Amino acid sequence: MSRIPLIVMIAVAVLSGLGTGRAAAETRVFDAHHQLEVRLPEGATRMRLWFAIPQQVPDQRVEDFSVEAPFEYRIVEDTDGNRFLFGEVDLARFAAAGINGPGPETVRVDERFRLVRSESRHDVDPSKSRPYEPADLIDMGPFLEPDKYVVINDRIRELAQTITGGEPNPLIASRKIYDWVLENVDYWVKQPASMKASKVGSTTYCLDTGTGNCTDFHSLYASLSRAHGIPTRIVYGSLFKPELDGTETDQSYHCWIEFWAPGVEWVPLDVAIADIFAGEFAVDDANRQLVSRTTATGYQGPDPRLVDYYFGNLDARRVTWSVGRDLILDPPAASGPINALPKAYIEIDGKPLAEGEGWTRKFTFRELGTE
Repeated sequence: MSRIPLIVMIAVAVLSGLGTGRAAAETRVFDAHHQLEVRLPEGATRMRLWFAIPQQVPDQRVEDFSVEAPFEYRIVEDTDGNRFLFGEVDLARFAAAGINGPGPETVRVDERFRLVRSESRHDVDPSKSRPYEPADLIDMGPFLEPDKYVVINDRIRELAQTITGGEPNPLIASRKIYDWVLENVDYWVKQPASMKASKVGSTTYCLDTGTGNCTDFHSLYASLSRAHGIPTRIVYGSLFKPELDGTETDQSYHCWIEFWAPGVEWVPLDVAIADIFAGEFAVDDANRQLVSRTTATGYQGPDPRLVDYYFGNLDARRVTWSVGRDLILDPPAASGPINALPKAYIEIDGKPLAEGEGWTRKFTFRELGTE
């Protein structure tokens, strides 16, 4: 009997659901472990910690959530409705002996949960929607305004107008923006020697360089979409990458877009992953692993079906950690609004502690099958 590689089988499963009414939405089940380890600077006296937890959102069900932490914590909610694990710790009691790490200078938090995630499927036929009416946009202000790195200026407005031609149907206009980004931006993993991502997820960086990572792609997309008057938000999560199932390799983070259109409500898209499948590029030892791990299914070459799929649909191999940019945490962070929180945010004595310089996060999983 012939053997079909697991990644190919998964890709086929995703593709089998393309098109409205062709197949039921896929649901996958994962056991997940989310770990945060903080190395305490010498002389530190107080730590405040916000750690991402899986959100209870459509297409995602969280079960058996548990936390192990050497301090008292509570679940808090920011002004965007995201929930995080929060702890404020007097570090003096960690000075004598390690409580939850290799020594007294280390604090570790472990979250474990089971995630039931469904494929997100939407009918993006323009006849299902219509132009906005004033009543549609009540309470949509935050999704039409700029963020610190998701800019809306004259350059962006003029470009949005050029791309869309002033198209009033949000589904048609959104697809025009999606196609323009695919045509004009390349994911940095295609040529890692010459292309880089920004450190903050920046509209301007992505537009000026023509490259970036998922947050750069979706910052530019959100700027153009909002400039056209389409309510748009950026969702942060992680992918369950099949080649890393059962390993101790961190899944990193990923982000995608949701835009609101009358008649179809919030519509997802992932133009960053779609870009990997849009057209030919050289795959070699320098980028093969990066390219594969950028996707949710692995990479077997260009695939126009997946380019179409990721406009209006999302695979089931992902978890949502938070929604939005410029987050106002609870309690408020000493540094003000937080650019984004797909992992954690930590303050030591009132100052931010940088990832990699003071803390690390590891997200691992085992896939349990379909539901």
